Amino acid sequence: MGFLTGKQIILGITGSIAAYKAAELVRLLVKSGTRTRVVMTQGAQAFITPMTLQALSGNPVHTTILDEQAEAGMGHIELARWADTVVVAPASANFLARLAHGMADDLLSTLCLTTDAPIMVAPAMNQRMWINRQTQLNISHLGQSGITIMGPASGNQACGDIGPGRMLESDELASIIDNSFARHTLAGLKIIITAGGTREAIDTIRYIGNRSSGKMGFALANAAREAGAEVTLICGPVNLDTPSGVSRIDVETAKQMRQAVLNQISSHHILIGSAAVADYVPTAPYEGKIKKTCDNLSIELSPSIDIMQEVGQLQDKPFTVGFAAETENMDVYARDKMQRKNMDMIAANIVGLPDRGFEVDENAVDVYWSNGQKTLPLASKTKIARQLIALIGDRYRADTSRQIIA
Repeated sequence: MGFLTGKQIILGITGSIAAYKAAELVRLLVKSGTRTRVVMTQGAQAFITPMTLQALSGNPVHTTILDEQAEAGMGHIELARWADTVVVAPASANFLARLAHGMADDLLSTLCLTTDAPIMVAPAMNQRMWINRQTQLNISHLGQSGITIMGPASGNQACGDIGPGRMLESDELASIIDNSFARHTLAGLKIIITAGGTREAIDTIRYIGNRSSGKMGFALANAAREAGAEVTLICGPVNLDTPSGVSRIDVETAKQMRQAVLNQISSHHILIGSAAVADYVPTAPYEGKIKKTCDNLSIELSPSIDIMQEVGQLQDKPFTVGFAAETENMDVYARDKMQRKNMDMIAANIVGLPDRGFEVDENAVDVYWSNGQKTLPLASKTKIARQLIALIGDRYRADTSRQIIA
């Protein structure tokens, strides 16, 4: 965590059983070199005592709007000016609703309304409360207002339910907060990210596809946007919501994805090709539906156009980052692919393992460039995406032939 040293963080805690996790978050933030001050709602104090947070933070805990120790008794103004960022973890459904509607009826909500610092919230609630339409409208409004939504995770809940609504673990929250201070490292850059798989028609109703969910590409788009880039996401058929602030272009086939990339490429600085584009497509798709009239059916396949290789041959190509999904000899195949296609970097991972890659929420990748390599160990795709975007930014800046536009 390289960006937290010396940062001044307000940690708001609201009334949720997940409040106990805030103690570990405070410990991690302080350990990382921050100056952390805690603000607790009345509900939060029913789950964890101010004394605990005071001992861990090394600072008095704030609980009331009118603070006799603060300048002019206005604690919310002093705290609002002091903070580099305001983090609310856990953020209950009630608090998120009040924040979305501009309420200012306690210290924490008043502080959030007053501060110019970035605000980050980590939702924590019952899964039914999380999926409730009103909660989702509140979350959407907060995201559009520039507030960073961290999570929630999905899993077993204190009430016995299983589903989305668990607060992210403290180490992941600390990592997200750390990366938030690097959010402007890609300011001025325009990035294209391809995501998901493609569908290649066999006949009118059938197609050849793959198992790519698009989760990695969407996580990259979100991370790049957090880092200040202007992001265009070109994706195949996926069942994912568009990250806030990201422009999205939907395609279906490899041919359509190629055309969308070429239409956009001249105005962008970086291309990240995380999509699982079909290597082969049916040579002559059948018009109509193929009837089951025989025991065997042969379908002739032809190579599809390689988008990354075509971009790599452009005279004024952008900084290109490819992906390689391998089952063996990952480093050999990945470096060969990077060189053949004239890419600047490549992120490779082993597929076929049950805990990473396609259709799951975790991944591990090895990243290669001309004279270097870095391993990003198994973690959530969100965390991997942030680490990868930071690394891409570093390598882009290290290329003296390129310059970030301020």
